[in-house]
Amino acid sequence: MIEGSVITKLQQATEERQDELLALLSQLIAYPTVSPPARNTLEAQRFVEEQLRSAGFETELWEVYPGDPNVTAIKPGTQRADYRSLLLNGHMDVAEVGDAAQWQHDPFKLTVESGSVYGRGTADMKGGMAALLFAIRLLAEAGVELKGDLLFQSVIGEEAGEAGTRACMERGCTADFAIVADTSHMEIQGQGGVITAWVTVQSPVTYHDGMRSRMIHAGGGVRGASAIEKMVKLIEGLQELERHWAVTKSYPGFPAGSNTINPAVIEGGRHAAFIADQCALWITVHFYPDEDYESVASEIESHLLKVAEADPWLREHPPTFRWGGRSMLEERGEIFPSLTLEAEGDGLKSLAAAHANQLGSKPTIGMSGSVTDAGWIGRAGIETVIYGPGELRHAHAVDESVELRELVDYVKVMIAFIADWCNQPKTESERG
Repeated sequence: MIEGSVITKLQQATEERQDELLALLSQLIAYPTVSPPARNTLEAQRFVEEQLRSAGFETELWEVYPGDPNVTAIKPGTQRADYRSLLLNGHMDVAEVGDAAQWQHDPFKLTVESGSVYGRGTADMKGGMAALLFAIRLLAEAGVELKGDLLFQSVIGEEAGEAGTRACMERGCTADFAIVADTSHMEIQGQGGVITAWVTVQSPVTYHDGMRSRMIHAGGGVRGASAIEKMVKLIEGLQELERHWAVTKSYPGFPAGSNTINPAVIEGGRHAAFIADQCALWITVHFYPDEDYESVASEIESHLLKVAEADPWLREHPPTFRWGGRSMLEERGEIFPSLTLEAEGDGLKSLAAAHANQLGSKPTIGMSGSVTDAGWIGRAGIETVIYGPGELRHAHAVDESVELRELVDYVKVMIAFIADWCNQPKTESERG
């Protein structure tokens, strides 16, 4: 085990070398990695890769989309087969700035004022990335031995539901515990999930507007329909299902009715001289941590097909569905799997202990009000939590900020936790 005095000295160094932490964050903020438009993270990711290499990591920079690579890295443990491994994950993209004239501070120039650090991404989540890189730097400089593997993922695409973390997991990444350093105000969190879908109604025949009277009045003889009007029935069906969910489903940590079905975008028709022969509805579905997106999608499809069965025209021309996607930018679709917390998991308990030891109080353990990439890691069978600096109310906001005190505290907790976890022997089940 690492001597406590070594960790204490590193934590003191964190206080004394805050300018280095801010320099790291300043460099990250200076890269305008906004998404959309995305495809702009290459230089930022190269910088992260350099930081990891200087701390003794073996790194790989690999393209997910042109101009948007992931960085994956590992610092092999000295006794990796017998000691626990840790995965640290964060995303390099940031939210759009909007009208920069509304900002009091330059979004891409770090500003420190009255104990707060301002800039796009300070809260979500370049603050967390800089803190992790600084913690790793201090551990490496002190020559702290890590017997288990330490893995790092700097990914792209989280802001637009793209496949950065998903692609990492599809490569077969494994670890005994994972921390996603996204915005949680240093609370330990799980999350609900989100999936989008396109629901489409398609008529096999296109009719002139002059034919409408023959479709809707007695004796008209034309068996046709407006796809827009038929979509209204499906929207009403979704509203009924949403209300049903609100009274039949719940999950600790979420306000009642948090599982919603939002009819976000509707597209249909050609122009005023035609009966609408197609209508597509883009929906966003929020679901609870104890549900998975496949079952939620199946439930919605089943319900809407029953609604269609009750309509003479929709019965013969039922809606079609396209669920999710790997990118809101490329496919106009996304998936964020949900994440349950393992209350008795060794990782969660060890992290909570490190937090309490450093800050003098137990961390809040609960659920995020948003979604992150953490669900993809948890879905791969790795015990995972969201734990990072920054408040959700500041993420994506004008004059986005994070408290400098919180960044420093986060570094100190992570120094202690990394040194502890990566020097814990694996259990028999973890040895596999």
